[in-house]
Amino acid sequence: MSAQPGPGPLEAVEEWPCSHVSAAVVDRGQGIRWAIGDLDHRYALASVTKPLVATAALLAVEEGSLALDRPAGPEGATVAHLLAHASGLGLDGRELASPEHRRIYSNTGYEVLGEVMEADTGIPVATYLAEGVLGPLGMASTSLDGSPAWAATSTAADLARWAGELLAPRLLAASTVERARTVAFPGLEGLVPGYGKQSPNDWGLGFEIKGTKDPHWTAPDGSPATFGHFGRSGTFVWIDPDAARALVVLTDEEFEAWAKPRWPALSSAVLAAP
Repeated sequence: MSAQPGPGPLEAVEEWPCSHVSAAVVDRGQGIRWAIGDLDHRYALASVTKPLVATAALLAVEEGSLALDRPAGPEGATVAHLLAHASGLGLDGRELASPEHRRIYSNTGYEVLGEVMEADTGIPVATYLAEGVLGPLGMASTSLDGSPAWAATSTAADLARWAGELLAPRLLAASTVERARTVAFPGLEGLVPGYGKQSPNDWGLGFEIKGTKDPHWTAPDGSPATFGHFGRSGTFVWIDPDAARALVVLTDEEFEAWAKPRWPALSSAVLAAP
């Protein structure tokens, strides 16, 4: 790849306990502001897969081949419930609550979403994602090879393109991104993986929303409107619409105690940098 911008506030990742780290800061309308590591190194995204698939689902909604109010999953649940972890499905697929009773993080919900997308569009979810989102955004190093909940791989360069789209939409309508980053089914309590019970546990359509959560994996001084996702494989992406800035960080070290102080500290440094 061509020469990349300097690391700026990203220099701190050089001290992280990871064999490989790639990170990029994206400013609205300006592309990558700072970067560090090999931006073309491929990483397993784990649950950062979910908002990528949600982006494809939102495109299908715009195209009229999928509806947010389409019944899906447990009785009374819809596509919107699946996207927002409000269907009542548990992580392993058991029905633990009625829809909109509480926020339950669910891999199975996204696997059901993938099945619904294929049924309604006539196209496998991996193909729809590739042709509808990855191709148009130039994300040639990203692919989904398995579960729509966790099986994507990508690079920091590709995810920076996607983050840029979420900051300044061109593929999706701005109103669609606005809806995706607005709290769906407000007021629900639930657990944020690794961070315990949060009340409320705000999510949009495919994206976690910071809101008033504390502790959290994003910058403590960041906007409550910050939205994004992190993955167990040691990956995260957040977009702060008020700061007009996004951060992509991919590592090969699973999310554990090492990440909890480092991710928010790096995020604060990124927001503080001019």
